[in-house]
Amino acid sequence: MRSTEVDARKQALAVAMGMLARRDMSSTELLRRLAGKGFSDELSEETVSRLRESGYLDDRRFARLWAESAIRNGRGFGPRLRLELARQRVPEEIATEVLDSLSAEYDEMETLASLLARKFSGFTPSSASDREKRRVLQYLQRRGFSTAAIFQAFRTDQTE
Repeated sequence: MRSTEVDARKQALAVAMGMLARRDMSSTELLRRLAGKGFSDELSEETVSRLRESGYLDDRRFARLWAESAIRNGRGFGPRLRLELARQRVPEEIATEVLDSLSAEYDEMETLASLLARKFSGFTPSSASDREKRRVLQYLQRRGFSTAAIFQAFRTDQTE
């Protein structure tokens, strides 16, 4: 192996480690970003493979941490998370596995109630105008909550 090849490998590894030090990412995203930095596909693949083997790169860990953060921060739930994980270039089978395990841990109604209380603290469905109800409903739907769960949360608030 020539010293230029060794230097290129070291440089690719250093760049990849620097990217991962700033934030976790999927293998596919790291491959894309290494290619954007001018590294060959072969060298990028080798670097990503090496990082996977050493545990620095793990698509399951990334997907789980990213999805948990999105749920806790009200950025998404259910189908919205699946879409966002696809945008993060997480393989479909990993996204499905992660979302299935998270659906057992996070209840849609509790997560929805928490988001409503945090984001729309003064919102009361019983006294809100139709326009305001539609606005809140659409916001929650864009976050991936089911229409049935949203209507149930609106009804629960009216009976309290």
